[in-house]
Amino acid sequence: MVNKSRVALVACDSYDDAKVCEALKKGIGLIGGLTGIIKPGDKILLKPNVLIGSAPEKCVCTHPAVLKAAGEILMEAGAIVSCGDSPGFGTTAGSLKAAGLKQAADDIGMEIADFSTGTPVSHKDGLLVKHFTIAEAVMNADGLVSLAKMKTHGLCRMTGAVKNQFGCIPGFEKKQHHARMADPYDFGAMLVDLNMAIKPRLYIMDAVMAMEGNGPRSGKPRKIGALLVSTDPVALDAVACKIMNLNPEYVPTMAPGEKAGLGTYHDENIEVLGDKVEEFICKDFDVVRRPKEHATSGTARAYFKNLVSARPVIDKDLCTMCGICIKHCPVTPKAVDWLDGDKTSPPVYNYNRCIRCYCCQELCPEGAITIEDTFLGKLFSRAPI
Repeated sequence: MVNKSRVALVACDSYDDAKVCEALKKGIGLIGGLTGIIKPGDKILLKPNVLIGSAPEKCVCTHPAVLKAAGEILMEAGAIVSCGDSPGFGTTAGSLKAAGLKQAADDIGMEIADFSTGTPVSHKDGLLVKHFTIAEAVMNADGLVSLAKMKTHGLCRMTGAVKNQFGCIPGFEKKQHHARMADPYDFGAMLVDLNMAIKPRLYIMDAVMAMEGNGPRSGKPRKIGALLVSTDPVALDAVACKIMNLNPEYVPTMAPGEKAGLGTYHDENIEVLGDKVEEFICKDFDVVRRPKEHATSGTARAYFKNLVSARPVIDKDLCTMCGICIKHCPVTPKAVDWLDGDKTSPPVYNYNRCIRCYCCQELCPEGAITIEDTFLGKLFSRAPI
């Protein structure tokens, strides 16, 4: 008999501190508790999703109440707890402060870890990537507990438990991985390799309020009213996909995650404990429901891809000409840049250079960049949106 991966799904209808703590304790208990996961004296790093410092009601980051509850529960178990993340830009401390997470950490005496410097790490068993530079704060901890946020994502369809560890790579090192992993399925395999190298001990997903639409920064809040807990991030993300009414096979981390032994995404191998998934499914959740296109090589294939692949588009009425999209474009020469050096007009794209990583869309502070299908792309879509 195959042992099933356990995912706890617990209703939590608000970010009231007491309710979140009670729901999280219940979820951890449903999967067997912290025995075998945390020992007294362990130095545990809590890794929330802090794409960029943003107010909690925007649903860009893991909510402070979830960080606080996780910290309190781990401290009660005897762990020495800190927290941190490497945001898309800005400092760890500044971003956590803007997101309300520093105040939550201060409330329970939790230190903020420094993610600014990295340590080279070898991972010889990686599916694709054998070497990473990982934040020293991660490597200096005895273990990591991942605090993901349920959101849509342009490149990966959804961002959750597996992708959350990308923030363990410091600063602009992340851009290099985007540049090298132009194919979304290679990028997914890289994320799996990263998780296998870090080996988080526990995964928690904040789905009290999720984000749909133009995620992971500029989408709309959507109430789900739940927390998810598991030691299997692939299974946790698969359950999140079910809630989002999204086929998990459309998420590039799923197949490599199962291949590497990180977890499973097939229903028959997952046991959902606590509340019923059916009670949370949002059939109209705003997410792209079709597979990602593979990257192409060669002039003709690249030309065809430009005709059919969804592309980032700038809304000139919303653009403030801040240049963040240009700064974070990982390719050289830039795929998005000022036209003839004119910084008084919105940047323009050269789609022949664009690798469709959507870093520009992900980090645009104004929500001025969306991912739009081309006319031919709509005709060639393999599944309905």
